[in-house]
Order: sequence, then structure tokens, then C-alpha cells
Amino acid sequence: MSSYTSIPGGLSAYGWDDELERAFAPHRTAGLVPARIAAVDRGRCDAVTETGPLRAGTSQVKTADPVASPCTGDWAAVRPGAEPEIAALLPRRSVIVRSSPSRRSHGQALAANVDTVAVVSSLATASNPGRVERLLALAWESGAVPVLVLTKADAVADPTRSADDAARLAPGVSVITTSAETGQGLDALAGVLTGTVVLLGPSGAGKSTLGNALLGAEVLATGAVRAQDGKGRHTTVRRELVPLPNGGVLIDTPGLRGIGLVDADDGLQQVFAEIEELARDCRFADCAHEREPGCAVQAAIASGELDRRRLASYRKLQRENEWATSRSDARAQREDVKKAITRSLRQTYAFRDRQRRS
Repeated sequence: MSSYTSIPGGLSAYGWDDELERAFAPHRTAGLVPARIAAVDRGRCDAVTETGPLRAGTSQVKTADPVASPCTGDWAAVRPGAEPEIAALLPRRSVIVRSSPSRRSHGQALAANVDTVAVVSSLATASNPGRVERLLALAWESGAVPVLVLTKADAVADPTRSADDAARLAPGVSVITTSAETGQGLDALAGVLTGTVVLLGPSGAGKSTLGNALLGAEVLATGAVRAQDGKGRHTTVRRELVPLPNGGVLIDTPGLRGIGLVDADDGLQQVFAEIEELARDCRFADCAHEREPGCAVQAAIASGELDRRRLASYRKLQRENEWATSRSDARAQREDVKKAITRSLRQTYAFRDRQRRS
């Protein structure tokens, strides 16, 4: 029998397994207990342990890098007691990272140890292909498997056509058309969502309503959307982790207004796989896909095989990603220089102190 099936409190329902148990062994020896972080706010977190939920401090794992800071979905080692404290984070299997909304050089971790990313887009509002492509790039880059979920199918006359249009934005991705109102597509969606599932999308896309349909209960707060533009309020104000009735866990996230990419080369290549494939047939290896002779990408646009908007979107996201990544790299270099200077100064002071004592 697997060791994790006997954990008191059923922590395996939150994803605990033998691999995690092996990684946690040194922490158990040190008297720490395993926990999964369900939500983070104001320097503390809600976590689920073998014996139930608790509220723990995060000061011992606090870091200047938001990507490395505790986030929903992390597995942690908790020091129990009257004032529980997160003592360490276990290595992540995956993490969804976006560029900081403040446009600083830091990234921001949205959720960790995710298996499936449900990119949620509403059919009740005008389509936003660029936003869908950004979210899919975020999902692919995380190491999880993306699924494109089209909600509110009951609000459109031809949801099949809408699904076909969306599929062109998501090569290699399952596209599921759903309606929480009628139940359409929910069984199919439940069949492809495995492990830890995170819902990503803008406010008003129907993430929380979809989440409640999957949970089988009104667990997540929902709100109405504005009729004029289909936008909703942030009824979800923080990321939360909830067990699904048929196994796995669900992470609901606040609506994302800023979806900046950082260090997402692999994700972009996955989202724009058809352009990458066409580019292999260009005459020149460094083809910019503009006016070069023998450009297979431009030939595909001319023949109607490739949408010109897709190429423009790919270029735009590549530029954004390169800019954000270069800022992140420059920040890391500056921090390395500061650390080197600090070490040098400490060595100098230590040397002078030894000289005075001798």
C-alpha cells in the first residue's frame, strides 16, 4: 500500500503522494509536518495539514523574489505550535509565472504544483484572441497541460463555430465548450481536468461559476457582469484551493487584467506551433518573416493558410517577453554584484579586525 494513503486527515486528497513523502522525510525527522498552501494574504497563509487546516506565518521563507515566495498550491514544511510557521517549501513540480503587474523586473507566481490549466474564455463577449494566446503561453510555460474552456455557450447561436475559431488559437490544446446554465460540456470538461487544476481568465469569464459547477456546490463567490461590455467585478479576491468531489483539487484565481509574459520562450513556441513549423521551411535560418525571398511564413499568409494577425501577435508577444526577460536578467545581475560587494566588504572588515588583534 502507498505510504501516503494512510496519512491522517486524508492529505492525499490534496495531491500528497509517495514522491512528496520521500522529499519530505528530512523535514519529518526535524519535527515538521507537511501542508499544502491553500491561500496567501498579508504575510500569512491558510494551509491544509494531515490533521486539518491552520493559519501559519511565512516570515521564515520570505524572499525579495515574488516568484520564490509562498503561493497557492505550494507544498510546505510547517513548524507546529501555538504560532505555526512555514519553515520550508518543497521543490515545485510546476509554477505559473506572469510578469509583475507593476511592470517591475520581478515575475509573480500565480499558482504552484499545477497539473492542468483551464484557460477560461466567455462566448458571451467579443473574442479577444491575443488574451487567449497570452494565457495559453503562460500555461504551457508553467509545465502544466492547458485546456481551453469556452463558457456561456447558451449565450451564442452557434457555439460550434466559436469553438472552431478558438481551436485555431490553441494548437495541441483540448477545446471544451461549456454552459454552467444548461450543463453542456461539463462532463467532458471533468474528464480532461486532472490533478491540481487552476482556472485562469479575466473577470466576467465565468471562472467561479464554472468552478462551482465542477465542485457540485456554491463554494466560490460569483457576481454579475456588466451588460455593456461583459466585464465582471473581482468576486474572487485571492487564489483559493478546494478539493474536487471526484479527486484532485481546484484553484480559483482573481480575474487577470495584466497578463505579462516573462521568460516564456517555450510557451510561445507551443502556442504558435504552426508558425514555428512553417519557419523551418524558410530559405534562410535567420528569416525575419518580412520580405525575405523564400519565406515560408509569408507564403502561408499569401495562400490563406496562416492568419496575418497570428504572426503579428507572435511578434508582439516575443518582443514583450524578451523585454521582460532582459529586465529580469539585469536585476539578477545587479543583485549578484551587490552580493559580491557585500562579501568583499565583510572579508575586508574581518581582515582588518584580525590585523588589529594581532
